Amino acid sequence: MSAARHPDALLRGLVGRFRIPGDVGAIEPYGSGHINDTYCVAVRQAGAPVRYILQRINTAVFKDPAALMDNVRRVTAHLAADLARRGAEDVTRRCLSLVPTIDGASWLDDGSGAWRVYLFIEGARTFDQIETPAQAGAAARAFGEFQRRLADLPAPRLADTIPNFHHTRSRFDVLRAAIDADAHNRAASVREAIGFALAREPIVDVLLRAQAAGTIPERVTHNDTKLNNVMLDDATGEGLCVIDLDTVMPGLVLYDFGDMCRTATRPTPEDERDLSKVRMVPGMFEALARGYLASAGSFLVPGEFDLLAFSARLISFEIGIRFLADYLQGDVYFKTHRPGQNADRCRCQFAMVESFERHEEWMNRLIADLRARGPEAPA
Repeated sequence: MSAARHPDALLRGLVGRFRIPGDVGAIEPYGSGHINDTYCVAVRQAGAPVRYILQRINTAVFKDPAALMDNVRRVTAHLAADLARRGAEDVTRRCLSLVPTIDGASWLDDGSGAWRVYLFIEGARTFDQIETPAQAGAAARAFGEFQRRLADLPAPRLADTIPNFHHTRSRFDVLRAAIDADAHNRAASVREAIGFALAREPIVDVLLRAQAAGTIPERVTHNDTKLNNVMLDDATGEGLCVIDLDTVMPGLVLYDFGDMCRTATRPTPEDERDLSKVRMVPGMFEALARGYLASAGSFLVPGEFDLLAFSARLISFEIGIRFLADYLQGDVYFKTHRPGQNADRCRCQFAMVESFERHEEWMNRLIADLRARGPEAPA
């Protein structure tokens, strides 16, 4: 939700610059996101209520909104065209639909920021906390379908909206520099976590080396696969639409799958202090693997299958070292609400790394079994 509401007159003026016919009613803050400012716009069109999402892009995080919005425009157009070719009847519910400005552009900069509008997707919602394995499986299947439908996105290559967003070696190098500088005299308080991180340096380059060797390809990936970035249909529970496309860019599907596992299989908050509660829940992992491979299994190459289980451990480690580096640097990136929170977040991630290490043999067997059964036929 927006940290501070923009003036109503400004918001109404912005709505008037997009192709939104009808009488504009209430404009209210919407959602639980922490990056962009998001509003729900209620409109009456021919006597019927229609809603839109008005959003201000955070240009402190996304420094090139033109490149970002070109990515979003291309991706949403490709997904819509693919769904239409396949005869889908509810295209505007199965992918985000950009509403153009009155000049036909996909976004505008009015001096107060970079703004865009999406058609609101009715009859579906997101869950900040996934409640059941069925929900996890449905969301994972939607992410796999999203990747599959974008596998043939025509050239040119999408822009990198955040360079090196998932590049574990770069993240590890930042941690080393933070340890060496110890600018806030905090290293002593996290000595055990530092030792944990340094001991696992050998895993840092596994995916990068596989990519360099050509055994895993660069693809179009989402790069923020929290399961609350999938809208689930209210009636059927189906994973209907993948949202939050700002980090869609070239990447590795393994980071996407690993981040699903990192966030969905942990039954605790991200800053849980009682590490005895922090573990990977096998039933949730199985639901994720089944859902994801039901849709993505048709295009993954052997090198990707081989590293799916490992990716959960690696991405948990990567996020953990980011929390650790930020703590050592004085909490300059991740927002904190109490002293030591980033250190607690780091320890929680490292506990997940240990849990994935203990379960990795079983995880690999499960994926091998699912792979042997083969994917479902693409919809």
